[in-house]
Amino acid sequence: MSDSETIIAELESEFVELFKILKFEGLADSGGDAKQAIAEGRVSVNGEIETRKRKKIKAGDQIDFIDHHIDVIARADG
Repeated sequence: MSDSETIIAELESEFVELFKILKFEGLADSGGDAKQAIAEGRVSVNGEIETRKRKKIKAGDQIDFIDHHIDVIARADG
């Protein structure tokens, strides 16, 4: 139904702040742009609009932003 692009984000620690994922995955030009998008209610986490910029994102969380879907996974230690 949706033409969204799915991104797999691998965590290197227990959690990462929401705005950093948008920035590191290249979905926002800067941390400031990511924070603004979140504050404006354009980002959802696990199906709910999220306005906390520093929301702790953990493995298993799912983020939706514009036409991107991000599945957050734990880093596989080889």
